[in-house]
Amino acid sequence: MTQNQPAATVVGGGLAGCEASWALAERGVRVTLVEMRPGRTTPAHQTDRLAELVCSNSFKSTETTTAHGLLKAELRLLGSLLLRCADEARVPGGAALAVDRAVFSERATGLVGGHRNVTLVREEATRLPDPGIVATGPLTSDLLATTIAAAVGSDALAFYDAIAPIVSADSLEFEQLFRASRYGKGGGADYWNAPFTRDEYEAFIAALASADQYPGHDVGGVGRVPYFEGCLPVEELAARGKDTLRFGPMKPVGLSDPRTGREAYAIVQLRQEDQAGQMWNLVGFQTRMRHGEQARVFRTIPGLAHGEFLRYGSIHRNSYLNTPRSLSAHLALRDRPTTLFAGQITGVEGYTESLGTGLLCGLNLARMLRGGPPLVPPPTTMLGALLVYLREADPNNFQPMNANFGLLPPLGSVPREKAKKRALLAERALGEMAVFVRAIEAG
Repeated sequence: MTQNQPAATVVGGGLAGCEASWALAERGVRVTLVEMRPGRTTPAHQTDRLAELVCSNSFKSTETTTAHGLLKAELRLLGSLLLRCADEARVPGGAALAVDRAVFSERATGLVGGHRNVTLVREEATRLPDPGIVATGPLTSDLLATTIAAAVGSDALAFYDAIAPIVSADSLEFEQLFRASRYGKGGGADYWNAPFTRDEYEAFIAALASADQYPGHDVGGVGRVPYFEGCLPVEELAARGKDTLRFGPMKPVGLSDPRTGREAYAIVQLRQEDQAGQMWNLVGFQTRMRHGEQARVFRTIPGLAHGEFLRYGSIHRNSYLNTPRSLSAHLALRDRPTTLFAGQITGVEGYTESLGTGLLCGLNLARMLRGGPPLVPPPTTMLGALLVYLREADPNNFQPMNANFGLLPPLGSVPREKAKKRALLAERALGEMAVFVRAIEAG
């Protein structure tokens, strides 16, 4: 390290913080990465490793004709570290980039924490860094949250997020299940599928309706704070109508049972959690049921009568900023352009969205420390479109947002076929992202 080497602080060792730290360190910036775990824990984390995945083990689709697949392709052009880690930790998941959580976080911890330009500090941050990046995520500590609220001059918002349970492979009755990926994607047989008859499905819905849930005051007043619509508890979905689950996470479409040659009335999919195939996640089954009730209800799923739950589902409060009211176009405090925010705290929702904002903030802070101006991707890219949403959404009705094609400006000439339209949108986005990469890495 040289005496004139620029320095910055990154607060938070999650996905966004790791991408930001790596981007800075790789460009010669001396980084102090502050992570409060294990001294201070959160309701969702289970380890002290960096980049721990707390909800799902899936980064969603890799196909560029999907919004998440397109975003991944853009971030690979930008040099994402964590997508490379995900590739190394990958487990079968059809068209989804699913990973072994332990392998993924161990790899990220080793690379980021071991970088010659990164110093990992295990303590709770209470001040905003300048220059630096706040990437503390939705589980920001109370002390730092108070500091942030004072700086932005507006209250943080909040919703509730839920986690799905994981079961042991040794406890599954495989003769009642079948292997298949929806429409044969990926390896063609990456999921275990539990098929339901109509009677079994209706009994399952009744069991969900009667299950005892953690009351609102136990989780901070769930009844008064909205859920994120993209991650609703399974019992909340069931309460919206008896067929809601059958047209949601339990839809049987594209999953023909090889034993019958037909689609079942409904399906529960189990996705591999680890590379050894010893742990399986109940896809889409986020829940706030009490642990005993989870065991009772989920053991009525075909093949799970003796299910051993390695992790029960749970729910936790997620906080985020009113970004259109509080932050600049490059996600900085309006009066402190070198204090940036990244990840879910900005109001993006999802793993890939979070690490994408972290990567962009790291690239921009490195530019500013070299004397250059911050840059944002064009709105025709998925990452750029997310930033437009964060900047231009109605601050009076601001809600977290996933990547989706509805964010992109339309094509001049629109094909009638959805697949062809999305392919053209992706082609345009990747072409413009390639130009942006050259611009942000220049001088």
